[in-house]
Amino acid sequence: MRKSRRFFAFATVSAVICTAGLMPSVSQAAGNGSGEEKRSYAETHGLTANDVENINALNERALALGRPGAAPSFRSPSFSDDRETPPAEPLDRMPDAYRAYAGRATTVVNNYIRKWQQVYSHRDGKKQQMTEEQREKLSYGCVGVTWLNSGPYPTNKLAFAFFDENKYKNDLRNTRPRPGETRAEFEGRTAKAGFDEEKGFRRAREVASIMNKALENAHDEGTYIDNLKTELMNHNDALLHEDSRSNFYSALRNTPSFKERDGGNYDPSRMKAVIYSKHFWSGQDQWGSSDKRKYGDPDAFRPDQETGLVDMSKDRNVPRSPANPGERWVNFDYGWFGAQAEADADKTIWTHADHYHAPNGDLGPMHVYESRFRNWSAGYEDFDRGTYMIAFIPRSWNTAPAKVEQGWP
Repeated sequence: MRKSRRFFAFATVSAVICTAGLMPSVSQAAGNGSGEEKRSYAETHGLTANDVENINALNERALALGRPGAAPSFRSPSFSDDRETPPAEPLDRMPDAYRAYAGRATTVVNNYIRKWQQVYSHRDGKKQQMTEEQREKLSYGCVGVTWLNSGPYPTNKLAFAFFDENKYKNDLRNTRPRPGETRAEFEGRTAKAGFDEEKGFRRAREVASIMNKALENAHDEGTYIDNLKTELMNHNDALLHEDSRSNFYSALRNTPSFKERDGGNYDPSRMKAVIYSKHFWSGQDQWGSSDKRKYGDPDAFRPDQETGLVDMSKDRNVPRSPANPGERWVNFDYGWFGAQAEADADKTIWTHADHYHAPNGDLGPMHVYESRFRNWSAGYEDFDRGTYMIAFIPRSWNTAPAKVEQGWP
């Protein structure tokens, strides 16, 4: 049974939990008029409830390891960690071409390590072999890819999104629940349709560009902040009016590599702003309405209408609660973007993965994906929010190249 399920997952282009959608983006799906419901990845690809629980529990373990003191909010009592760290790959071994299909390229984790060493690993222009610590991070799956490339475990404090408040209000006023749909389902679905991931991504890129301009020739944090305020004023950007204690203004100083001697060494000009993304579920208030945990909280994780900032302080990585027997939902999905220069969002490449690396377990080996934006931003029932995060990494790191060639070589 285990072998047959693995073959089925592979035959469907490596069935994924950390979603690599083959569907239109949330904004497209909301406007196509088809009304077709998108199923969970577990239901679509025949993954068991136990598979999903193990993935969620492992994701929580990564959180606890990556951020000491973090209290996991989801636990699977039957979870046994069958994750393995991928073996080292020779530094000069070239990667094989990924398998490309419908805007997504797929490869095994070992081959991704080879590609990473050739094109992403550079420090000060020199290729680096992926260390055991880095391979350990990578083994956690979708969050592992972002964790590897960003350095520390992603904190998600500087998040951006776009929500069309007028569309949401108009849809509530002018449309009705579908047959058999409760009011809570209707409001949650309508709120989800009000988010536009492409506009959220564009906003994050706009802010990252302003930040990178402010970093130039700023050799102390005070100069960086002054430069940042000047750039914001020149762009008439509402972020200028953020409180001085805001995550926006404190993001650089709270980045561990900014303080490290082989990183920023407290010199802002040695750092750069990069982007990654997270998909997750809005109904995370475990003391609130059970309907919101099942169908989404229309008011949760909405961006500020002026700045686009999303308050992620209540994100506890809690998965969607089941509304029907047998349902299991994945708690999150991460995608790494970096600092690609491609202007057209549809041509950008997002690196993510299916699940943690368990070559001798039920889930099997981890696969890594390079997806076009439309594939990455596609939604499933597991998630109703997509945010785009800004993080800082040392400028000498090449984990964020300007050009990403999908399925290289």
